[in-house]
Amino acid sequence: MKTAPACELCDPQTGEVIFASQRWRVLLVDDANYPGFCRVVWNDHIKEMTDLPAAERHEVMDAVWHVEWAIREVMQPHKINLASFGNMVPHLHWHIIPRYTDDLHFPNPVWAQAKVTADAQDESALLTISARQALLPGLKVAIINRLSQNSEN
Repeated sequence: MKTAPACELCDPQTGEVIFASQRWRVLLVDDANYPGFCRVVWNDHIKEMTDLPAAERHEVMDAVWHVEWAIREVMQPHKINLASFGNMVPHLHWHIIPRYTDDLHFPNPVWAQAKVTADAQDESALLTISARQALLPGLKVAIINRLSQNSEN
């Protein structure tokens, strides 16, 4: 993996690696309010999708779709948000975020100001998040199974 100075996505300690191929990896993001939030990160320091040859663009997007399918199957979200910004970290990656009508930001992006702070959440909301966190081992298995069966490593 090529590294660039101060690129958090080049740091192997950024997120739990669920699955890795030769060219990309799937990370589970440690976000207490959004269990199941994953990133698909291209290993080489590439800034834009159009910097990749067509076959590699298809490969990384296939990984994104398989992660989305696994999240939908296991986490049962209301909606999935897919995002590829890279403004602050110019390293090609996709966010796959399960969204629920009761999450802190819904219907706004998770980067918007929260409707309520985590401290203000009531007990039932915390129990809901705990129940979603309990699904994470099954999500990891589902992602590994989908990508193992469908990726060209």
